[in-house]
Amino acid sequence: MDIKVSSLAERPDRLPAVLGMADTWPEFVTRDLVGSAHYGRIPTELPEYALFAEDENGQVVAHAYSVPFALDVDGRRTLPARGWDQVLAWAFADLRHGTRPDTVSAVSVTLAPHAQGRGLSAVMLSAMRDAARARGFREVVAPVRPNAKHREPHTPIAEYAHRVRPDGLPEDPWLRVHARAGATIDSIAPASMTVSGSLEEWRRWTGLPFDTAGDVEVPGALAPVRCEPEHGYAVYVEPNVWMRHPL
Repeated sequence: MDIKVSSLAERPDRLPAVLGMADTWPEFVTRDLVGSAHYGRIPTELPEYALFAEDENGQVVAHAYSVPFALDVDGRRTLPARGWDQVLAWAFADLRHGTRPDTVSAVSVTLAPHAQGRGLSAVMLSAMRDAARARGFREVVAPVRPNAKHREPHTPIAEYAHRVRPDGLPEDPWLRVHARAGATIDSIAPASMTVSGSLEEWRRWTGLPFDTAGDVEVPGALAPVRCEPEHGYAVYVEPNVWMRHPL
C-alpha cells in the first residue's frame, strides 16, 4: 500500500476524515471514563501528536495518537501501574499547568478494517517515533495492549507478556512489532484501563446476559469482566505492558 503520513497540525483539513475513519475497537473499550474525557482532545489540542495515513486515493487508513508528558518530576519517575489512564491524565494536567514534557507516550495505533494485515501498524509506530525524535524527545513509552491476549483472558499478563519465540522476540504480535522497533519491556500496568457500568450497559455493549455472579469472558477483553448482579454492576480492569523506545 502506497501511503502518506501527516499530522493534523500539518493537515487540519483532514480532521473530519480522521475522526470518521472506521475501526474495530470493541465498544466496551471506548467506555473508559478517563479515555472518554481525554482521548478525543488529542486531535484538536495536540494536533502535532495526531498522525494519520492516507492511501493512494487520499482515504484515511490509519491514525496514531501520542501525548507528551513529564516523567522525571516528583511523584512520577516510574511508569504508572494505571498505565493508559494515568498517562492521559498526566499529559493533560501538564498541558493545563504548562509543565514542560520530557517524554512521549504512545496512546493508540488504529487501522481501518480493510487496511489491517499489511504492516501498517509498524509504519505508524515508526512515524510516531520519528515525530517524537524530531521534536527533541529522547524516549517514547507505550502502554501496549497485547493484541492476542484476548484469546487467553485468564492467563496472568506478566506470564503472557514475557513469552518469547525461538528467535527471542515476543510471542504476541503487537509486542513483537514494538520489540522489532527497538523497544524493551519495562513493567506491567495491571490496571491500565477501568471500565465500569451497570449490567444493562454491559448487556448493550456486548450482547451478553450478564446475569451470573463472577468472571465473564467478553470477546476482545484481555481479562475477564467481574459481574456483580446483586449490586447491579460489572467492572473490567485491563492490564497493559509498558514498553520503552529509546530514540
